[in-house]
Amino acid sequence: MSGIVQSWFSGRLSTEQAAHIIRWLPGARLCADMSWNLVDTVVLDVVSERGRCVIKAAGPGNHHIGREISAHQTVTDCLVRTGHAAALVEHDRSANLLVTRYLDGSLVMGSEAEFDCVTYRQAGVLLRTFHDQAERVDAGWEAAAVAKSLAWLKKPNRISESVLARVRDILVSHRPQPVVVVPTHGDWQPRNWLVDQGKVKVIDFGRFDWRPAMSDFCRLAARQWKGNAALEHAFLAGYGSEPRDAEKWPLITLHEAIGTAVWAYQIGDEPFENEGHRMIANALDLF
Repeated sequence: MSGIVQSWFSGRLSTEQAAHIIRWLPGARLCADMSWNLVDTVVLDVVSERGRCVIKAAGPGNHHIGREISAHQTVTDCLVRTGHAAALVEHDRSANLLVTRYLDGSLVMGSEAEFDCVTYRQAGVLLRTFHDQAERVDAGWEAAAVAKSLAWLKKPNRISESVLARVRDILVSHRPQPVVVVPTHGDWQPRNWLVDQGKVKVIDFGRFDWRPAMSDFCRLAARQWKGNAALEHAFLAGYGSEPRDAEKWPLITLHEAIGTAVWAYQIGDEPFENEGHRMIANALDLF
C-alpha cells in the first residue's frame, strides 16, 4: 500500500480501510477532518469522482460504526427520502467503515438554532417519523438494560459510594416488565442535528438500537430543556404526544445517566462526566 495511500489517510485510516476508500472513491481528496477526537471514530469530509461524501471509520473494538451501518440498512430511509438524513454509499462491517453522502448544513449545537423553538418543533416531527416506522414488544429489554447498567457500575468511575449504593439498590430491586420498543437514534440532540436554510437534518446513527421511544428524550431533558420549557413544548408539539410514562421514565433516565457518567470518565471527557453525575442526581429525584 505504500506509495498508493494518499498522505491524508496516514494515521487516520487503517491500511485495509484506506484500500477500500481508494477503490470506492477514486481520486478522493480531504476537505475537512470532522472527528471529535474523543474516541477512535474518524469522520472525514471528502470529495471524489463520486461527489462529496463523509467517511466514518473506527478501530475493531468500536461498536458504533456497526450500529450505524445497521441503521442505514434498515431504518433511515424515511429520513433519507426527504433529505433529512444522508444516504449510505458504501460500507464494510468487518473493516468498521462506512461512507455516506455529504449532508449540507451547519451544526445546530453552538448556534442560534440551538435555542430556537422552530428547530425543536422540526426535530420533534422528525423523531416521530423515525419512531413510527415500527414497534414491537420486547420481553427482555428491561432486564438487559438493568444488566448493562450494573455492568457499567463495575467499571472505573467517580460516582460516590452513597450514590452507587442507592443506584444498585434501585436496579437490583426492579422487576422487569415487557416494553414496547421502536427504532431509536440513541443520541437525539443538537450535537447531531444540522440546519440548512431553516431545515433541520439528522446525523450520526452510531447509537441506533430498538428501545422505548422515551429514551430518545433523555439527552434533551438533561440539557437544552433544563430551564427552557418553551423548547420542550415546541418539541412535544412536533412529536405529537408525550411518550414519557411516569412509571418507566425514572429508570430510563437512570440508565442513560449511568452510561454517560461512566463512559465519559473512561474517555476523559470531564464536562460530559459532570453532566452524567447531574443526570444521576436528577434521575434519583424521580424515584
